Amino acid sequence: MAQEHHTQVTTEDIAQAFEEDTGPADLSPYSVEDWITLAVFWGMALCVFLQFFTRYVMNNSLAWTEEIAINCLVVVVFGGAVMCVRMSRHIQVDVLYHYISPRLARVLSITVDVVRIAFFAYAVKLLWRYVGIVSRERMVTIDLPRSIIFYTVFAAFVLMLLRALQVAWGNWRRGYSVLERPGAFDGMGE
Repeated sequence: MAQEHHTQVTTEDIAQAFEEDTGPADLSPYSVEDWITLAVFWGMALCVFLQFFTRYVMNNSLAWTEEIAINCLVVVVFGGAVMCVRMSRHIQVDVLYHYISPRLARVLSITVDVVRIAFFAYAVKLLWRYVGIVSRERMVTIDLPRSIIFYTVFAAFVLMLLRALQVAWGNWRRGYSVLERPGAFDGMGE
């Protein structure tokens, strides 16, 4: 077994790393849906804090905070899924691509894109039907329609479908995908 050699790092080196000027933050990889998801996330965090504060500090919990936090979590999950589709960051197995021919890898990658698009298209169809069935339901603790959440999930799936089409088009134009060349996508916001 080979012996590993590690470079010693001092506390001064670590402290200087925090002082280095990295320039302005690059917000270009983020899209409109990411910012909306971030806002909903902070709304959820506020609801959870309010619930904690009223329950444990004031000993008189606000019942609506839990339902709103749960619904916000649903929106955050599906909004985050849109981001993952756009950035090709969902869990995927790419080890197989290291052992097959580039031509077969390309065919398999195109197949993955087509199956992903078909899945999102079918999910959009199912969600549209589901929203039509349950559109009259109301939330339990506040008098708002639950269709707000259902339509948000539907919109997220529509966005995932559109982003999957966008990713597939980029893969087809580029001639490879993240599955075939993961190193080409490291640090890439697209």
